[in-house]
Amino acid sequence: MKPLQMVDTKTQYFKIKPEVDAAVMEVMESSMFIGGKVVNDFADNLAKYHGSKHCIPCANGTDALQIAMMALGLQPGDEVITPSFTYIATVEVAALLHIKPIFAEVNPQTFCIDPEAIEKAITPKTKAIIPVHLYGHAADMEKIMAIAAKHHLFVIEDNAQAIGCDYTFSDGMVKKTGTIGHIGCTSFYPSKNLGAFGDGGAMFTDDDELAARLRMIASHGQSKRYYHDVVGCNSRLDAIQAAILNIKLKHLDEYISARRKAAGFYDRAFAGNKSITVPFRDGNNKHVFHQYTLLLHGVDRDGLHKFLADEGVPSMIYYPVPAHRQKMFDAFGGSDFQLPVTDWLTERVISLPIHTELDEEQQQFIVDKVLAFLNK
Repeated sequence: MKPLQMVDTKTQYFKIKPEVDAAVMEVMESSMFIGGKVVNDFADNLAKYHGSKHCIPCANGTDALQIAMMALGLQPGDEVITPSFTYIATVEVAALLHIKPIFAEVNPQTFCIDPEAIEKAITPKTKAIIPVHLYGHAADMEKIMAIAAKHHLFVIEDNAQAIGCDYTFSDGMVKKTGTIGHIGCTSFYPSKNLGAFGDGGAMFTDDDELAARLRMIASHGQSKRYYHDVVGCNSRLDAIQAAILNIKLKHLDEYISARRKAAGFYDRAFAGNKSITVPFRDGNNKHVFHQYTLLLHGVDRDGLHKFLADEGVPSMIYYPVPAHRQKMFDAFGGSDFQLPVTDWLTERVISLPIHTELDEEQQQFIVDKVLAFLNK
């Protein structure tokens, strides 16, 4: 059996090596390392895949979130409603801009922000909602967009973990996550479903003026070279990463299918086990399984984590400390938020390996080890 990994980017690369190597060499020979045709082609192809009018590449997913907040004109003292049960980047950039994160509770089934909690958290200072499509499952975007419209709020989707996820509205309309809010943000960190061989990110919008502003802010605030209209930053996707991503984009649906197949194997293996709740699915979105995260009941989660490591099975806890309990948010009153569901989840979730290269022999070994611990 091949050694187990949380993510096997090496084997994935070897399967598309000739395509990737040729694309990288083309960039090397052109010497156009920043911007240019390759980056523009990738942006166009990704926009087309998403059904979005504009795709603006940038240096990473964290920058994407920061640039989105800047482009929407959010100011120090404004408030944004966001889950605490997320990777820290979602809310870190708000604090960086002196915008106050207001932490809202999540749905214990989907792990995504609860629309009812959003409604309760709105104040006169609220300017935006930042739903996170955690682990590859979409937040309840139909309700979130209705709340945003009712209260005249912006919506910035953190789609770093759910690229390729289809969300179906009650009228049958289907849209990709990341294209539903005013701005969608994503990451191309190597472990992501569409991962680069380095860092990268992108923003999506259908608004022409907003797209122009996003591009301007990502390029030192310049409307044309050496003419700087607003304060911006330097956030660029380099051409080598764009070339690699352009090849991998062609395989994205195939990668998602492989992840769903692996998730199905785990589902069947753990079916009926009262100590485990497998990832939730519902009819209005198609989970893309950036992570396969179990919710444990009456189980020593940290003990299982250590046991699996000792047996050669990698696992991860995403995330052991929610944002509102991180020291960095003490100044924003993080500890004042009462989020019992979030706290409960952070003590009980554990993610198993899931990636495009998992085979059934590996998965059976993982399952056997999990069940062996549960049956001790």
